[in-house]
Amino acid sequence: MEPPQKVAGKRGAELTAKLAVSLGEGYHVNSNTPHEAYLIPLKLTWTAAPLDVASITYPKPHDEKYQFSPDEPLSVFTGNFEIATKFKVPADATSGPAILTGKLRYQACNNTMCFPPKTVEVKQAVEIR
Repeated sequence: MEPPQKVAGKRGAELTAKLAVSLGEGYHVNSNTPHEAYLIPLKLTWTAAPLDVASITYPKPHDEKYQFSPDEPLSVFTGNFEIATKFKVPADATSGPAILTGKLRYQACNNTMCFPPKTVEVKQAVEIR
């Protein structure tokens, strides 16, 4: 995961922050909407302040079959992709710089096995005008 680029927004407006994710060749993560309930989805969450989360948009997943799941395809993300979060800047937000904190939860796998799930912290710099 690359550190997110700083974003800026005016009080009462919306702004979009993009999180760039890169997976090494041969690796995948389950999409945010896996086909099976027992699979751990990719999920981005944010703390509540100082901005409000309006929506989180994940890329379109694709179905792939793997050695450990030869009959049923899995809904996955591979390679490089972005997760976009649309934030609403409250009308009463304090002007100036701020840091939003979030968490990205995922389970990485290769063609033969899955690794223990991880949660990594995301820090998003924002300038409120």
